[in-house]
Amino acid sequence: MSIQARLEELGIILPKAAAPVASYVPVAVHRDCAYVSGQLPFIDGELVTGRLGDDVSLEDGMAAARACGLMILAQLEAARIPLDRVERVIKLGAFVTSTPDFADQPKVANGASELMFDVFGEAGRHARAAVGVPALPLGAAVEVDAVLALRD
Repeated sequence: MSIQARLEELGIILPKAAAPVASYVPVAVHRDCAYVSGQLPFIDGELVTGRLGDDVSLEDGMAAARACGLMILAQLEAARIPLDRVERVIKLGAFVTSTPDFADQPKVANGASELMFDVFGEAGRHARAAVGVPALPLGAAVEVDAVLALRD
């Protein structure tokens, strides 16, 4: 099954790829790997802002991480990399704006990880970091970056 067919089966419509907010490219390809810059969570066109452990619930944080994952896929397509070229999701890095006592960053990051499993199956299983941070660009609640292996 193609990835596009899988997205349709899951009822997923990818968002429009967001423009960079600073001096970088959204996707850089080197040899057989695509490196996707950190993506912020947009749900219904609105940036999810706030802090986990304060004004953002765990469930909303997981939804924000999933939205970051969708934006990663959208950035690949915007870079003219068909999703069927993804051989494997190698690593995700999840950054969670959180209070010092919030310790569920891994649960938040599951929002993006589970999306990759759903879309790519076994090829979506990856290594991961889930890190709590005091602040992210534009006040975002979550940011996720990715490294993906590509087929020729």
